[in-house]
Amino acid sequence: MPPKPELIRHDESALQRIRVLSHLLDNAIPIPGTSYRVGLDPVLGLLPVGGDVVGLVLSIYIVLEAIRFRLPRATLTRMLTNLLLDFTVGALPVVGDVMDFTWKSNARNLELLEAHVRNPHPQRAADRQFIILILVILVVFGIGFIVLMTWIVSLIWKLIGG
Repeated sequence: MPPKPELIRHDESALQRIRVLSHLLDNAIPIPGTSYRVGLDPVLGLLPVGGDVVGLVLSIYIVLEAIRFRLPRATLTRMLTNLLLDFTVGALPVVGDVMDFTWKSNARNLELLEAHVRNPHPQRAADRQFIILILVILVVFGIGFIVLMTWIVSLIWKLIGG
């Protein structure tokens, strides 16, 4: 797909970074004997606590890079919803592991970004306040998860007599 003429070189390299990271997180590993692929995100999700946090941080990076493309509110909201749904359900035992292998939020977010880049009709970009709100939600969500997981681990530690 050739980039839009007004897509500057910096945006092209950012888009390429997003493509590579999205592929790595969601589609890098072929499942032998099938056409299905998984990425590092579900593999990281198998690691207790820290794996989901690492996956979240990498997914947040994709959204932060995408913000620079002056996406409209609706697109940013869909990207944030994909990310938070992946992270929230993905953090649950068993159900989350299945979700991590099937719900590819980074690939979905890449599709949303590429659709915006291909769209020849200019759209009103999200305003600064909305972008700040998204960043605050991401930070609060990430901190909340870390606090919750720390509390759960400390409870488990106390229960086993540590």
